[in-house]
Amino acid sequence: MVNYKELGLVNTREMFKKAVAGGYAIPAFNFNTMEQMQAIVQAAVETKSPVIMQVSKGARNYANGTILRYMAQGAVEYAKELGCEKPEIVLHLDHGDSFEICKECIDNGFSSVMIDGSSLPYEENIALTKKVVEYAHKFDVTVEAELGVLAGVEDEVSSAVSHYTKPEEVIDFSTRSGCDSLAISIGTSHGAYKFTPEQCTRDPKTGKLVPPPLAFDILHQIEEKLPGFPIVLHGSSSVPQDEVDTINAFGGKLPDAVGIPEEQLREASKSAVCKINIDSDSRLAMTAAIRKHLAENPSHFDPRQYLKPARENMKKMYIHKIVEVLGSDNKL
Repeated sequence: MVNYKELGLVNTREMFKKAVAGGYAIPAFNFNTMEQMQAIVQAAVETKSPVIMQVSKGARNYANGTILRYMAQGAVEYAKELGCEKPEIVLHLDHGDSFEICKECIDNGFSSVMIDGSSLPYEENIALTKKVVEYAHKFDVTVEAELGVLAGVEDEVSSAVSHYTKPEEVIDFSTRSGCDSLAISIGTSHGAYKFTPEQCTRDPKTGKLVPPPLAFDILHQIEEKLPGFPIVLHGSSSVPQDEVDTINAFGGKLPDAVGIPEEQLREASKSAVCKINIDSDSRLAMTAAIRKHLAENPSHFDPRQYLKPARENMKKMYIHKIVEVLGSDNKL
């Protein structure tokens, strides 16, 4: 058993309480590689922001759960080296789909876990979430649950259609399950193709797709029923068109990739939404920089030569999200 406190990590309880009260959201960035971890830490330290480092099932399969845990411990020490005396870093399991996976992560030093029972019948979702909560709270690990289903594809998480969270269920669900935060569905979506062209309109000037607005009416109803309760938005990458354009200009094929407009995420951050998940934007920033570098430097074969600009581009994106979208800068 490895307790996350031994690794210098924190859970989300106080972090979320401050975010709800302060009208900002904590960035939850997924990571799979050392370069992503370095960029996340550099951005968080430079902006004086708390941060959640997320590990998906796909990341655990790719990089190994033990390695990722030690990388998170390294992230804490790295932040201190960079001048942050008391970094607030959470190691979070993203979309855990069973009690066993959540238990394994808790036992191996994760400070927060998500149990995603959103595809189950309502009562089964409550029962599974409650089981995870009862185990996690023994070790002061916080638990995120999900109510409602997001469309899109990211790693092993996939759904063809979305089902908005029903506001009338949130009090019963959160009370009976005991979860510490609740991921809701109000129109965000996983992946770089969050909406089909048929769901969007096109800007007559640019020809770019304009996605449908988020269902803020549902969010406000949930806020009224659960005042002050931490709300989470998944699938909230904005899919920056400059990164998509760079990828396409250097041999990529990402037609009609579209994300959530940043002004809507900015508005959500000022509400009870205190955790916003961002993954695809990091992938796009990394891929755009690598494609551009290799196209312009065909003789390069040292991974450090193209991973360094990739890391810088991700760091730039993370800083932008923290400062310009989520408002979590200068909160340490």
